Amino acid sequence: MERPLTRAQEARRQRVLDASITLAAQGGYDAVQMRDVATEAGVAMGTVYRYFTSKDHLLAEALVFWVEQLQERIAAHPAKGATPAERVLEVLDRALRALDRQPTLVAAVFLSLSSPDPAAVQCQIKISELMDQIVITAIGEPAPLDMHERSRMIGHIWYSALVGWVNGWSPIERVHNELAIAVDLLLPNA
Repeated sequence: MERPLTRAQEARRQRVLDASITLAAQGGYDAVQMRDVATEAGVAMGTVYRYFTSKDHLLAEALVFWVEQLQERIAAHPAKGATPAERVLEVLDRALRALDRQPTLVAAVFLSLSSPDPAAVQCQIKISELMDQIVITAIGEPAPLDMHERSRMIGHIWYSALVGWVNGWSPIERVHNELAIAVDLLLPNA
């Protein structure tokens, strides 16, 4: 069982994450080299590897951090809409707007999501859980009995549509449209 990080350790870990985000936003996946991350964060190379097993783990953790921040913003400003479908789409649209502001960063972190690195896989699971919580919260009450299954399917559409956008063969408007169709189909009278 791992011990919790001290404040100083958490601050160093966050600097490493911030450095990876900065480098990825500037130059994409290839710009994130562990040595450059260490330099940007002002830490030793060993410190980077103490917290992150690989570049993919580091970038996947950056996406976890981003989704956690999204969840906090949504908690502070809950979804608006008269129906579950309207609320879910409104929340996902907020996330899309944020992603659209940093396409180079998003492309970098999405590449890390396909990594077989066990630490990156754990991040993939965490991201799915966080997105599921965001969608379920937006659905609200009364929730359909199978809301977890519906939420998971919306998450799959979200991911698939974003992969198309990240790879350049689908505009962000198409991502929105595909999400709108999925949400309408999965939450028609919920």
